[in-house]
Amino acid sequence: MARPSRARTGSRVTRCFPCYDGDRSGEFSGCNVPNDLLPSLGATAAAQPTAGRYLVSPYGRRYRVWETFLILLVVYSAWICPLEFAFLRHLPRAPFVVDDVVNGFFAVDILLTFFVPYVDNRSYLVVDDPKKIALRYLSTWFIFDVCSTVPFRSITHLFTRHEHSLGLKFLNVLRLWRLRRVSSLFARLEKDIRFNYAVIRCTKLISVTLFAVHCAGCINYLIADRYPDPSRTWIGAAHPDFREDGLWVRYVTCLYWSITTMTTTGYGDLHAQNAREMLFGISYMLFNLWLTAYLIGNMTNLVVHSTSRTRDFRDMVQAATEFAARNQLPRQIEEQMLNHICLRFKAEGLKQQDTLDILPKAMRSSISLYLFFPVVQGAYLFRGVSPSFIQQLVTEMVAEYFAPKEDIILQNEYPSDLHLLVTGEVDIVAFLDGTEQVYGKATEGGLLGEIGVLCNKPQPFTFRTTKLSQVLRISRPKLMDIIQENAEDGEIIRINLEQVNV
Repeated sequence: MARPSRARTGSRVTRCFPCYDGDRSGEFSGCNVPNDLLPSLGATAAAQPTAGRYLVSPYGRRYRVWETFLILLVVYSAWICPLEFAFLRHLPRAPFVVDDVVNGFFAVDILLTFFVPYVDNRSYLVVDDPKKIALRYLSTWFIFDVCSTVPFRSITHLFTRHEHSLGLKFLNVLRLWRLRRVSSLFARLEKDIRFNYAVIRCTKLISVTLFAVHCAGCINYLIADRYPDPSRTWIGAAHPDFREDGLWVRYVTCLYWSITTMTTTGYGDLHAQNAREMLFGISYMLFNLWLTAYLIGNMTNLVVHSTSRTRDFRDMVQAATEFAARNQLPRQIEEQMLNHICLRFKAEGLKQQDTLDILPKAMRSSISLYLFFPVVQGAYLFRGVSPSFIQQLVTEMVAEYFAPKEDIILQNEYPSDLHLLVTGEVDIVAFLDGTEQVYGKATEGGLLGEIGVLCNKPQPFTFRTTKLSQVLRISRPKLMDIIQENAEDGEIIRINLEQVNV
């Protein structure tokens, strides 16, 4: 394993490992972020001594492969453990050998855990002191991991040859403790942006359901198999010689009973025949009430989450239509309202503005400079100004979208913003003698409303889009502040404006 770097903060020794919350479920995969813990507020790092030896990074490539391999073994244990518990009175050699091999791998993982650093729950610093790692593990999950790894079947086989008691079977069920690894895996995958959240969530729900069906069927068969009178059991009443049937037939019959009970279908062909089975049936059906509520709640959240935006969009369109009808607005204004709502719905789906809002100002400025610096520099009003002026201007601009036939600026409107057309096309419209006339067109790189903004007078024209357009907007107060701070550039802008509008 690669040796991680170490930093000493005060008297506590920490290492810079990938974000790790102790149960290995706190990582946000798919993000190209430095894999270090966030330092505490005000923390300082002194000299960095050499790294310790024999420590295993919990997010190293080889350790990740090891964890994935153990997950596959956990899935095998989750299936074979209830099956052996219920169906196998004897110890077949094949499962016997495989179980010992699986237990051996988990024994290796127990030893390996003593060398995996952890995050302190109070300070959120990574602790890499071997003594502290060992003490923490011994005081938490060590006993449970050991009990789930002890080969009780092998011990039973040594002392009783082929038969083993029901009590030792219960000890063998301790292997299901390993399922906590699967829970941590799903918690990590739900945060991994490389996978669809709904698919991961549905996979988790399906896995829980199948495991519940599997365990319930096996337990119900065990109750029937251990009952003194086989004919008075749920399976014996339908199949008197059920013990003579093959394992596959008995297992499928148990799954059939479990699924029909879980879904409350209840055909009546397989039902409880004695008090033990009735008590288990009652317990299973009560458990199914909780499981059904859990499944329905999660599926409802997934459906609501996936359709909430569409529902809000439809409600907004309906409200806008009713507003236009109630106030008898002209058809042109109603179309502009609906087009704007549709465009806003599409833009919000891209989450561009949400992404920019969570970034620091310097990063937003860098993105704006990369995207819009050439466009702003090419506008006639800013030709010849200094690059620093363009940089200040771009960082204060906001990008907006306008649908076709939507008014950006109205004639005689107070000059509040300067607009720069990035993409699209705009008609310059003037109302003369009560009639609407197209005065000209603005194309990509054109300025909208610069006369009203710089001369501080009502806008002389209406600017209306003819197709989907992207526009950069800056408020008049911010623009005038930048011009006042850069007097020479302001003079150049005045000259450019006079030359074009002479």
